[in-house]
Amino acid sequence: MDWQEISGNWVLIPDRPIAIVHFLGGAFVATAPQLTYRRLLEFLGEQGYLVVATPFVNTFDHTEIAKSVLVSFERAMETVRSRVSVRYLPIYGIGHSMGCKLHLLIGSLFAVERAGNVLISFNNYAARDAVPLVEQFSQFFKPQGVAVEFTPSPVETNALIRDRYAVRRNLLIKFADDSIDQSLGLAQLLEESFPGMIATRRLKGTHVTPLGPDVKWQVGGSFTPIDAIGQWMRQEVYRELRQLEQVVLQWLDPVGRIRR
Repeated sequence: MDWQEISGNWVLIPDRPIAIVHFLGGAFVATAPQLTYRRLLEFLGEQGYLVVATPFVNTFDHTEIAKSVLVSFERAMETVRSRVSVRYLPIYGIGHSMGCKLHLLIGSLFAVERAGNVLISFNNYAARDAVPLVEQFSQFFKPQGVAVEFTPSPVETNALIRDRYAVRRNLLIKFADDSIDQSLGLAQLLEESFPGMIATRRLKGTHVTPLGPDVKWQVGGSFTPIDAIGQWMRQEVYRELRQLEQVVLQWLDPVGRIRR
């Protein structure tokens, strides 16, 4: 499989897709998800999932970003459907960090059909807490009665999720060494709406565990001790990411019926 650029999205199309994944990354790494999340996304593609990774540029208007990435995804799917038979395949959302909030907004504000969402390292901070310079910029706006804040605000986002979020099946993943993760509060909020439908997993890792290309160690004509060290180092670096991959895969296909 090779990455294809379709209507501003980066797309992986397996020979026989078994489901569709719409991926949204974190705020400052989402402009090139095919690079920043390469290993995770290509792993899903190798398992038979058709991956649509939608880039976006972060602004304060998260509602508008959610709308734009959904429109971009749907345009890409129009082209994909003209090439591959995917009409009846389930669609899953997978988000990391800010990408979680965008999937939650999409599921709250728009009539979409999703078989479920995987929400990795969710956070829903106010602008002044998420971006250190925002408070400084706010000083220039406040005299004119304008405060700088994300739209919707954290309180408004929680209210939308509680009152309007319509995706019933969700997997929330929190990493042990992630001080900005807010998944536990989200899990409680979702459990009130969908009792028994919310799965949570706590894994080893940090907020940036999902990131990274798959660096392949090239073995020479003969396998040397240096090659052994190189492959061991690669395994150690990606140990936490491999665990994430397996947890996501098991949740997407819990009984392994469609796994390759």
